[in-house]
Amino acid sequence: MRISPTKARRVVNLVRGLPAKEALTVLQFAPQAASEQVYKVLASAIANAENNERLDPDALLVSEAFVDEGPTMKRFQPRAQGRAYRIRKRTCHITIVVEAVAPATPAKRAAAKKAAPAKSTESAQAAPAAETGAGETQSKTEGAE
Repeated sequence: MRISPTKARRVVNLVRGLPAKEALTVLQFAPQAASEQVYKVLASAIANAENNERLDPDALLVSEAFVDEGPTMKRFQPRAQGRAYRIRKRTCHITIVVEAVAPATPAKRAAAKKAAPAKSTESAQAAPAAETGAGETQSKTEGAE
């Protein structure tokens, strides 16, 4: 790709370890210029896994993502008093590896998240209610005296 490796690494670090569909969404809304090129590489990796390896695209995870330095094109810019300044047009190689993982159904995940906090919330609410009830009777008694 015709972009600096350091700029591409910033974007690749955003998607490493994410599920493939979520990584595409992150790249779609990332403000960096390199995100468009990384998006194309990731979309290609997902398509290859789906068509060549017969994997489910919803069960893919970005397992590896790295950027290596490519060849640098050297150009010259004329400057004052006959000088020439070198301009380096850097390129990079973007590599993204996706692997299949067991798909976790969203319904099961949502049910597990709702069930765990509900139990702790009920016990937390029950304890203060008991204390408040006892505190109210005491304050009423004190106020009556």
